[in-house]
Amino acid sequence: MYFQLRKLILWPRTGEEPRELNFHPGVVNVISGASKTGKSAVIPIIDYCLAADKCAIPVGVIRENCSWFGIIIDTVEGQKLLARREPGGQQSTGDMVLIEGETVEVPHRIEGKDTTQGNVKKMLDRLAGLTNLGFDPDSEVSSQSRPSFRDLMAFTFQPQNIVANPDVMFFKADTTEHREKLKTIFPYILRAVTAEVLQARHEIQRRNRILRRRENELRALVSAGNTWQLEAQSWLRQAIEFGLLPPDMTIPINWPDIVDLLREVVAANSESAHPTLAGIDAALERLQELRDDESKVAVEVTQRRQRLSELRRLIESSDAYGYALRIQRDRLSISDWLKRLLPEDQPEDAIATLGNGGREKIEQLSDALAAIEVRLRTHPSISDTLDKEILRLRAEVDVSLVRLNEIRREIGLLERNSQQAKMAIDRFDRMERFLGRLEQALSLYDQTDQSAGLRQEIDALKAQIAELQKRVSESEIARKLRNALDSIEATTGRLIPRLDAEWPEAPVRLMIEDLTVKVIRGTRDDYLWEIGSGANWLAYHIALTLALQTFFLSSSHHPVPGLLIYDQPSQVYFPRRTAGDERSDPITWRDEDVEAVRKVFRLLGEQVASANGRLQVIVLDHADEDVWGDIDSVILAEQWRDRALVPYEWFS
Repeated sequence: MYFQLRKLILWPRTGEEPRELNFHPGVVNVISGASKTGKSAVIPIIDYCLAADKCAIPVGVIRENCSWFGIIIDTVEGQKLLARREPGGQQSTGDMVLIEGETVEVPHRIEGKDTTQGNVKKMLDRLAGLTNLGFDPDSEVSSQSRPSFRDLMAFTFQPQNIVANPDVMFFKADTTEHREKLKTIFPYILRAVTAEVLQARHEIQRRNRILRRRENELRALVSAGNTWQLEAQSWLRQAIEFGLLPPDMTIPINWPDIVDLLREVVAANSESAHPTLAGIDAALERLQELRDDESKVAVEVTQRRQRLSELRRLIESSDAYGYALRIQRDRLSISDWLKRLLPEDQPEDAIATLGNGGREKIEQLSDALAAIEVRLRTHPSISDTLDKEILRLRAEVDVSLVRLNEIRREIGLLERNSQQAKMAIDRFDRMERFLGRLEQALSLYDQTDQSAGLRQEIDALKAQIAELQKRVSESEIARKLRNALDSIEATTGRLIPRLDAEWPEAPVRLMIEDLTVKVIRGTRDDYLWEIGSGANWLAYHIALTLALQTFFLSSSHHPVPGLLIYDQPSQVYFPRRTAGDERSDPITWRDEDVEAVRKVFRLLGEQVASANGRLQVIVLDHADEDVWGDIDSVILAEQWRDRALVPYEWFS
């Protein structure tokens, strides 16, 4: 992934110009400076601007004097400025600014956010071309979730506590969460597991779910079909007993003939069975008529009862309305009393002068009373009007009930006295139930008969799953992973002799499960933490990270950024010397230490040059140009002697 840093920007809390730290693409950029000048804050600032979940920028001078932090990066889409607000008392803030263009100008001030951390993450994931699929379709564990741009920072940053650490090889691999996620994504980063493989895994899971459902459906259909075939001949014998088939009918042997005969029974007799009830004898014919009359009279009774109920509700509503009018009349009757107390020749009476317009109000009340009286006189007495209708309906209901009871008594008498009718009714009911069950059984058989199509679907699903499994073959993934590791280990083995390692010819193994390296020395396999000397730890960190970048750059459109940042790699040789410190003990600058540091810078410069501009390295170190000067592709970005990351004039 083409991704190189062009600027690191700090915006002050006051009105000064923003602080811009410039970097050059395709070379080794060195920031040389004394202690406490802010070198170790560079990686946390870049990481924070690349949408880290937490702000690891050191508290104190930097966070107290900066309001926003930002970077400008070069990408295949042009330049992008990513700025993020200083979080204050929080662990982080999601407020960010994103400015894009062929060339981005640094704004003098940032007034407010225009995007969020989540949106920037999505943009970086898109730039890296990362898949949206998780590694395990059935797992909800975060370490099995989809790869993100944030995971790739493990291969980019080597802060001061990592660059020569015997126990931790990769950025943030000292926490369980990041460690497990890094082990998960390693096969993907090494191209042993591709987006196509992840897609195939998810497709296999989806098709397996469909396959299980189809197999369950087939088992249910086959089981029901087998049971039904065993009962088919008994169905035919029952049809003969009910007279639905001739008594001399020979039950066929072949299964298709049995099914066809059962279909004829359902189709021919389900409609003709009911009329035979009236043709048995006169008693049954009369019984059929009585059944019809019973249904009609029952309907009439129901309708007339409903009409009576509606009339009762109407009378209740009318009475309630009249009662409300009478209450209003009683309340307004006081107006007549007041009017009688107020003679026409005494206009100044105390009652008339109550309030303003007392006489007029009394007149209004009197008028309202008169209106109520009129409405009461004109309100009809609904109960009187509808009494006749109610009596008529009650009489009709009584007549209908008498008729219904007579019909039912006659039906009971016929059923008790006519054994033939009783038998016919029982036989008719049983035959109807038989035909219903037979029709349902034939419907079930039709579904079972469709199992051939279901079997074809199941076979097709199994073939598709088998084809997909070839693409996710664990043996093939292991082979690709081993090939990638062999390439990286071979490159690491070529680079180690260029550094100050104790066993330069010993083969190196990258152990993904342990996220470290093993050094093969004869019959011994030693993990990095089992090897002494900070020089050895530094050498394997430098060699492995460069070997990984070499592998990444050899793959087209690889998601890992072509960027490496090392913080104080020379600390294992002269940790206390500061740049330009004349008082430092010259004994600490032994020739072999200086040469060992120069080996690191020389190797970095050669690897950057061989990448043809696609790899950028940034080194933050105490060592000045006396140590690494005159090395190809290594340039000074800034030297912090009388200056620092945060300008001194910003200090409160």
